[in-house]
Amino acid sequence: MLDKHAKLERNAIAFVFAIIFVASIGGIVEIAPLFTIDETVEEVEDMRVYTPLEVAGRNIYIREGCYACHSQMIRTLQDEVERYGPYSLAVESQYDHPMLWGSKRTGPDLARLGEKYSDDWHVAHLINPRDVVPSSVMPSYAWLQRNSLKNEDMDLHLAALRKVGVPYTDEMIENAAQDTYGQARPDSEPADAFLERYGEDSNVRAFDGDPGRLTEMDALVAYLQILGRLTDVAHQQASNSTGGE
Repeated sequence: MLDKHAKLERNAIAFVFAIIFVASIGGIVEIAPLFTIDETVEEVEDMRVYTPLEVAGRNIYIREGCYACHSQMIRTLQDEVERYGPYSLAVESQYDHPMLWGSKRTGPDLARLGEKYSDDWHVAHLINPRDVVPSSVMPSYAWLQRNSLKNEDMDLHLAALRKVGVPYTDEMIENAAQDTYGQARPDSEPADAFLERYGEDSNVRAFDGDPGRLTEMDALVAYLQILGRLTDVAHQQASNSTGGE
């Protein structure tokens, strides 16, 4: 066997073809399922899109590298389901570009984080994680509370997402900047217009606790509070599988 391997190493052309052959096997395993993606992704009636403020928060989440320590995909293993909640379904990520499933968990999985804690908890946690989780190794993101959110180009972000299949309407794209502001300003005219476009079930509140400013903290907390709540299908399936117990 070693003699055959030595001959292969000395034959550069054969070695290149061997590498291509082995690499192609992995490529086929990863690419082939994509041809049946339309059949594997569920269709649910209550699936909704990210709002402009949540898109902005997701962009900040990516910018700060949060995905490097937190996954957003609960596997079907019993211990994961018991710890984090119902396992993740493909439909829950159909509007995620890029997807943030992740594989490393320095911190906990965030797939079911939405509304698990209060906005105040998230703000305190992001400013100084050890104030609420003494054993946390997460760095502080206090500057998010000081940074004003730039929302002037949110229409471009939504337009780009529509290019890859997210069903934003022309009206949503045209009013993206105003809707970013309205979602964080309850009892305002922009908030009323936002609810007309995105539905009465959408979260409208001053996420960072300061209704006088629109900050990056507003956006990130809004995003964290919607994780796992774009659709309720996973919880419904879990309830059905346990007989509604």
